[in-house]
Amino acid sequence: MIQVDEPTAPTAPTPQRTTAHWTLAGLITLFGLVLFIAVVRQGRADSAVLFVALPVLLAAALALTPRRTAHGKVFAATTMALLLAAVALHEGAICVILAAPLVYAVAHGTTALIRALQDANRAYAIVAVPLLLLPGMEGSGIAPRLDPEQRVEVTRVVEVPVDRVAELLAAGPRPTAVRSAPLRLLGVPTPGQVSGDGLDPGDRWMFGYHGSAHGPGGHLLAEVEDVAPGRVGFRFVEDSSITARWFTWQHAELTWRAIDPGHTEVTVRVDYTRGLDPSWYFGPIQQVLLGAGVGHLLDMLALE
Repeated sequence: MIQVDEPTAPTAPTPQRTTAHWTLAGLITLFGLVLFIAVVRQGRADSAVLFVALPVLLAAALALTPRRTAHGKVFAATTMALLLAAVALHEGAICVILAAPLVYAVAHGTTALIRALQDANRAYAIVAVPLLLLPGMEGSGIAPRLDPEQRVEVTRVVEVPVDRVAELLAAGPRPTAVRSAPLRLLGVPTPGQVSGDGLDPGDRWMFGYHGSAHGPGGHLLAEVEDVAPGRVGFRFVEDSSITARWFTWQHAELTWRAIDPGHTEVTVRVDYTRGLDPSWYFGPIQQVLLGAGVGHLLDMLALE
């Protein structure tokens, strides 16, 4: 019996590097080299390696890696854009990290929609693609901001009698190590220098931020505004801190009440104005990060 081989489906050719790939990688490397030298001359060699050299090398490697599928090409192009944006912004690299999931979702969602329309032979429907941008137009001047005034609240039960809480709070905050995993993983700036004490109206607490790869530090100055039994209100009189680019502190309130003779419930409420849009994406992110930040403030008050 003569065996006849079944015909096999043709396989797509493996993508090859072209002159365009090498040219793009060369331009990316040149861009990174210029910025690397500039940052090193500013005396920030460590941050130059982390925030310039590493992203540039990754972007150049992606430029030299041909992709076969549309989604693969979109992923590579989007990743290179994000990496170069992180290099260019440098101090705002944390914003690029936070925005990356949103950028990927829009890029791949748009690609999937376009391919679906092409496969359905309804190319005319591509005019609907710009509608995908509408949810991201908030705060651009074309669309209004939605609910920029927000509040975060953190409650903790401490093993301190209620009659000792005011005494401990009057000592003011003290620097302490960051325990929050999200704050540590993202490298979110936290106060490295804290001073001030007292719970009388006019008393001030200062939270200083050391300069880092994210930029110059600055400080936040809070002043006791009003006092009542089991409650202290603060207003913010000065804010030159690095966090001011992401949100604006408005008012803070610290309250406490007895749970039992040996335990007290302490609550910190902070009102702030969100600085990042769209609200449906950055609103929840800032709530989580500021919640962790307020938790860190409770750690600095040394009530445990």
